[in-house]
Amino acid sequence: MPFIYIFLFLGLIVLFSSFFTVKQQTSAIIERFGRFNSIRNSGLQLKIPIIDRVAGRVNLRIQQLDVIIETKTKDNVFVKLKVSVQFKVLQEKVYEAFYKLEYPHDQITSYVFDVVRAEVPKLILDDVFERKDDVAIAVKRELNDAMSTYGYDIINTLITDIDPDIQVKNAMNRINAADREKTAAEYEAEAGRIRIVAKAKAEAESKRLQGQGIADQRREIARGLVESVDVLNRVGINSQEASALIVVTQHYDTLQAIGADTNSNLILLPNSPQAGSEMLNNMVASFTASNQVGEAMKKANSTKRKNQKDETSEGEE
Repeated sequence: MPFIYIFLFLGLIVLFSSFFTVKQQTSAIIERFGRFNSIRNSGLQLKIPIIDRVAGRVNLRIQQLDVIIETKTKDNVFVKLKVSVQFKVLQEKVYEAFYKLEYPHDQITSYVFDVVRAEVPKLILDDVFERKDDVAIAVKRELNDAMSTYGYDIINTLITDIDPDIQVKNAMNRINAADREKTAAEYEAEAGRIRIVAKAKAEAESKRLQGQGIADQRREIARGLVESVDVLNRVGINSQEASALIVVTQHYDTLQAIGADTNSNLILLPNSPQAGSEMLNNMVASFTASNQVGEAMKKANSTKRKNQKDETSEGEE
């Protein structure tokens, strides 16, 4: 009787060991006496106890392998690149992926090293940053050609980091800072030039308006002097006396303006009461002498022209 229970217990163990589950996006390799038998996909599966065994499971999801490579550029700069390889096992090639490659990650890493160290030395450091996508495409193409035989599909390759030597990075930062300072200096110089030109234009316009104002002022003064002379002529004062009187009047107006300014230290000479009378007499005498000289020169010129005309007439006869 106890043997029956033992056999029943062993039978239950064998029965339950016949069933196994396979997770989603996973394939199970079944071997029979050490030889490949079948590939089982996700779900509840059945195998022959003791005879069959699950040799391994293959992950069908997309995986990522990060490879860090140190290499040299064309301009002799050592740089570290981080290459991220995204790949998966093709469901129809699970057999090849499981039996043909024992360490697929090592195989992929070797190909990445080979391609990167063949492509990067052809480029200078600046081109490595600008053309990193070209390097990634070359890695993907080489990996696809090599790994498709083993049932692996390379989804994408990405160069996620480019890390030059610390001294090179510091030099690049200094170059960038110097270039920005140069640009800032150029903008500041241009702004200064614009300010100078605007100031010069404003000063030129101010001078022009100032000159126009002075010209208008002098024109009005001259018109006022003409009117003053006409008024004085009507009361019997000739032009010379009128001009002298106007000058003396302006002289006293100037003295009045100077006296009105309490902070003025200007002294106008002569400044005595007799000076005005003397200046008036001197100016009248000067104007009279000037008129006499002018009349004499006119008579002399008239006589000279008359004599020349007479000589011309006699020559014609």
